[in-house]
Amino acid sequence: MNKAELVSAMAEKTALSKKDAEVALKAFTDIVAEELKKGEKIQLVGFGTFEVSERAERTGRNPQSGKEMVIPASKAPKFKAGKALKDLINK
Repeated sequence: MNKAELVSAMAEKTALSKKDAEVALKAFTDIVAEELKKGEKIQLVGFGTFEVSERAERTGRNPQSGKEMVIPASKAPKFKAGKALKDLINK
């Protein structure tokens, strides 16, 4: 499912116009991104948790030359599914 299909499905399910559904989806993604950027965690009970995972600096290897290199520390967004979502998928 792509973004357009998601907007259509949201509009159908909520009786909103497609334009309103798209605005709601954009607001949701913007808020999640802003909170993760601040280092906050977003918990949606029954659905899952969005949080930031910290990756430490480590040594890697360039696959073309075989030369060792340092991969800098970074942060990455992470989603962990909640129990209710896992149970729904595994039925």
